[in-house]
Amino acid sequence: MEQVNKKHLIMKKSILGIFIGILVLGLGTSCKKYLDVNTDPNRASSVTPELVLPQAITYTAAVLNGYNSYGAQTGLYAANAGGYGGFGESITYNYTTTGTGTWGSSYDNLEDYQNILNSSAGNSLYSYFSAAARVMKVLNFQLLVDTYNDVPYVDALKGSNKLNPTYTAGNVIYKDLASQLDTAIAEITKGAATAGVTPLGSSDPLFAGNMTKWKQFANTLKLRIILRGNGKVTFANTTFTADGFLTSDALINPGFTRDNGKQNPAWNTWAYGYTGSAANKAWMPSQFIFGFYDGHSIYDAARGRAIYYQYPSTGINRLGVESNSLVSSPTGSFWHASTNRDGKANGNNYGILKGPNAGYPVLLAAESYFLQAEARLNGILTTGSTTDVLFDKGITAAFNYTYQLPDGSVAVSVADTVAAYKTKNLSNPLVDFTAATSNAQKLEAIITQKFIALNFVESYEGWNEYRRTKYPSIVAGGDGYKTFASSVSESTRPDKLPTRVMYPVSEGTYNGANVPKNITPFTSLIFWAQ
Repeated sequence: MEQVNKKHLIMKKSILGIFIGILVLGLGTSCKKYLDVNTDPNRASSVTPELVLPQAITYTAAVLNGYNSYGAQTGLYAANAGGYGGFGESITYNYTTTGTGTWGSSYDNLEDYQNILNSSAGNSLYSYFSAAARVMKVLNFQLLVDTYNDVPYVDALKGSNKLNPTYTAGNVIYKDLASQLDTAIAEITKGAATAGVTPLGSSDPLFAGNMTKWKQFANTLKLRIILRGNGKVTFANTTFTADGFLTSDALINPGFTRDNGKQNPAWNTWAYGYTGSAANKAWMPSQFIFGFYDGHSIYDAARGRAIYYQYPSTGINRLGVESNSLVSSPTGSFWHASTNRDGKANGNNYGILKGPNAGYPVLLAAESYFLQAEARLNGILTTGSTTDVLFDKGITAAFNYTYQLPDGSVAVSVADTVAAYKTKNLSNPLVDFTAATSNAQKLEAIITQKFIALNFVESYEGWNEYRRTKYPSIVAGGDGYKTFASSVSESTRPDKLPTRVMYPVSEGTYNGANVPKNITPFTSLIFWAQ
């Protein structure tokens, strides 16, 4: 079994930005670089920002793929499939220091971005590169804090000058991350006023050098940070620039294709290898998320058919249930709805696993709108579209992403499909915002719709938002449609869920004097969590 037995899936990435090692283990994916240009990021390097940025952003897709696996496998979106055994701590939640693999891949990626910041320091012609690296550095550090809480930050990324970095408190890191995003936006503004500034151009597989979108991405990340740190962090600046927030999906695509080492990492992990061989088949959709399509919580057969193979007869399970009657995921996985199952061509599908050539999601427009809706609800944002309008925009954007093909075109009339969805769920406050009469109900609707939008796409954010808000609502002790907690959970919490994963064993071995002590998966909270 790939995840539980820690089998390796190796992909190579060149300096031009196409992948290098994807190691699927435990609850996620870790990565080892074939070409590491940052053995010591404080030394001068002949590798220019133009060469480092594309491979760094592409590698971020691999990093996010690991976090997506980790988030999905807590039970929210995925459960153990049949035909495999030895799931161990994946279903008991009694996590050890083996970690998820996300720690090493994030810090590896952070070295790339620090290299760009070091090599562009004081050079106004590289303002755009510095800004992009700074934003992506913030993204990685937020991922780390949201997974581990306190992590090396102030002392991190200093190469041989600091081999045993101290840890910085998560709330302190959050405060600085928001300020770093302000700095990045200022750098972009400065670059626009600088004659001869070097454009990102083809070095940018995320926004193709569109600096307005980089500003909107920075604003959206800052909004996510402020919402999550609200009441826990005293931010230096809680305003946003007039550039606004993302209105389109942020997708990494350096030219993914069905070639060795060049596939979309989610496709490679979950659908097919580049030869058409089966990828991970040990996981299947959870009953809990399936209930938001089959009518247990919400009726949404249209997206159910778009996302899941053979919907509504898709194999589903509750995490922890191990039975000989369970089927394994089919070749190509249950998250690939197409009937074309040979895996030997570039895809042209909608849904979640769209094809080896599809862009990898960093932050969906749907999430941007739902973040704004919550911020309007609680007064962090006081101008612009109202909460109900932003909520509806979020739903529309979520449908748009589901039906988007790898080439960016959309396969159906999204407006008609959304209208049918609303009609089918009239008076359900999770869909019909007019039926949500209290602020608590409105927040539940916003977070639940975000949870649905992020299904197996940004699964880690669904997990983060549950821990922060306790939405979507679950019923402790209920069946698999009422709770996503494992049926064999060893958690001592009332909801029978873990609070976090553990620090990797490498930190205890090589940085034991600094790694936080007495951390447990059932009592140690991320600073913003309930």
